[in-house]
Amino acid sequence: MRSTVRTNMNRIFSTIFVAVLGCGITTATAQEPSARERELEELVGKLGDKVDQLESRLGQVEGTQSAGGTEARVEQLEQSVQQIKSGRPPSEDSEEWTKIRKWVNDGSTMRPHWKDGLRFTSNDGSFKLKIGGRIQHDFAYFAEDGDIERRLGADVDDGTEFRRARLYFSGTIYDDIDFKVQYDFAGGDADFKDVYLGLRNVPYVGNVRVGQFKEPFSLEELTSSNYITFMERSLANTFAPGRNTGIMFYDTMMDERMTWAAGVFRQTDSFGDGAGGRDYNVTARLTGLPVYEEGGKKLLHLGVSYTHQNYENDTIRFRARPESHLAPRLVDTGDFSAEYGDFIGAEAAWVDGPFSLQGEYVHAFIEGRNRWDGDPNFWAASVQASYFLTGEHRPYKTSTGAFDRVRPLKNFGKDGGSGAWELAARLSYLNLNDNGVKGGRLRDLTVGLNWYLNPNVRTMWNYVLADPSEGGSVSAFMWRFQVAF
Repeated sequence: MRSTVRTNMNRIFSTIFVAVLGCGITTATAQEPSARERELEELVGKLGDKVDQLESRLGQVEGTQSAGGTEARVEQLEQSVQQIKSGRPPSEDSEEWTKIRKWVNDGSTMRPHWKDGLRFTSNDGSFKLKIGGRIQHDFAYFAEDGDIERRLGADVDDGTEFRRARLYFSGTIYDDIDFKVQYDFAGGDADFKDVYLGLRNVPYVGNVRVGQFKEPFSLEELTSSNYITFMERSLANTFAPGRNTGIMFYDTMMDERMTWAAGVFRQTDSFGDGAGGRDYNVTARLTGLPVYEEGGKKLLHLGVSYTHQNYENDTIRFRARPESHLAPRLVDTGDFSAEYGDFIGAEAAWVDGPFSLQGEYVHAFIEGRNRWDGDPNFWAASVQASYFLTGEHRPYKTSTGAFDRVRPLKNFGKDGGSGAWELAARLSYLNLNDNGVKGGRLRDLTVGLNWYLNPNVRTMWNYVLADPSEGGSVSAFMWRFQVAF
């Protein structure tokens, strides 16, 4: 800027000099009067004053720039860039690189990642941690006839609830030790839903699990509620022992084409606590895959389960809802005298691409304690079919002999997919009448539509028509929103 101003000043002085010189020559030649000379002298004086003002302003501008103006900042940036260019990365043998390599190559360094839930895995794979949970929020609307109202003494109320609201931590320690801690907050308190420690690859045994978890009984019971086809399990599940506290041995055979499990359990409450001298169950299950092709897209599953249950107080009770947790119980034996019970279950499932068929049968042999009740036999059965309209299939987990998470071919959302859509229907039957025990009979028809938006989210619609033997019927219209990770 300064050079430009000085150039302009030089031009001005040159012009004035030429003008004065020309005027002087003309005056000397033409002998003009002295008034013209005075005019030129005044003009030169004014121009000089202007030049002084310009120089003063120029000095002020240069002073501002030297105090942090644009040119100073540009110069500073150029120096910084030059320093970066002249810098050198640390040597591979430097202390910085040594620390980085040690951290990256350390087998215990945990790497976070997402796989159907938040997971942390060590570099050598010997340590694993998963943080997960599920939310299942249900709505139900009921329509019953007059016979049901008279039996219950009231209408069947519509309702909504958090069917399950769980958080859990699970993982593996030093390859061969696994654990799980899961709590369910549905209902307003924190109940145990699997709290156990396990040992893997035990010689001659396979795997051992100790704590509170599901006894090995029934395909439908051992399939997680996140992955069952309907909102509730069938009436055959009435006899499944569910979760108790005990020790179980289990393993796979024939390249995971077969599974077996057996354990001894104490009958406990929702916190895994139990008391009494005879409240023990002995439970076992065996499954096989006569057909397993294309990674499970086509399979035939067969299984059998058995449990022997002792009753400390010499009483037992069986009852069931019409496959809706918000519905009242429509069949109930009440407490009756019994010393023990033997339960045998048979299960089968067929998957052929998007089509699947599944059935279970459970028979209960109860050893009574008096002649009035006798030794009643109860039984229950269910059969269901489902079809994926979008081409998916029901995934099967060979290590547990149960069904697993559905993965849509194209997730709903930004991927442009529609998710997975599944149609399903089920018939189930429960008979609690035998000898002196009159608990009633119940037959259910359930139809459902499932929409899997992605592997973690699904919405379910179920309609249940319940027909108890005592007369009357109940219709249930239900909807669930589920997040499982």
